[in-house]
Amino acid sequence: MTIEIIRNSLRFVLLILLQVILVQNINLGAYIILFPYVLFVLMLPFETNKHLVLFLSFLLGVIIDFFYDSSGIHTSACTLIGFVRPYVLKYIAPRDGYDIGVSPVVQDMGLEWFIRYAGTLIVLHHFFVFYLEIFRFSAFFGTFLRVILSSIGTFGIIYALQLIFISNASRK
Repeated sequence: MTIEIIRNSLRFVLLILLQVILVQNINLGAYIILFPYVLFVLMLPFETNKHLVLFLSFLLGVIIDFFYDSSGIHTSACTLIGFVRPYVLKYIAPRDGYDIGVSPVVQDMGLEWFIRYAGTLIVLHHFFVFYLEIFRFSAFFGTFLRVILSSIGTFGIIYALQLIFISNASRK
């Protein structure tokens, strides 16, 4: 239990640092904006209390908003995915339910499951962020393209991070 708390705390700090130091400065054009910090919410253990998930999602969003100076957009989007996460997990749950000690990662649950899980939450997060940011219907299709391309890019980074770090941790 203590190891899991330390691991999640370290993941929280490292993903925030990755986002604000490295990824925020990557310019892939106006249509691809990467937000790998959502990996923290995605990787919280299945057994995590719903209220704790909401609080940690809110805290993550507040910190990202502080660095992006975005007036609560990331806070509301993170809180939304923290709120929706248990419902998504319930909807895509295996027939026998989730095993104790299994994490919501590609290596434990498989690629198909992870695409449905992470893809749903990432698209929801990006949809909320970009439409709150633009806040007008006249740019609906351009913003929708931005949501799709950014979601694909974010999923790619999240998948790569999992392959690099989780497979290395399991080898030790």
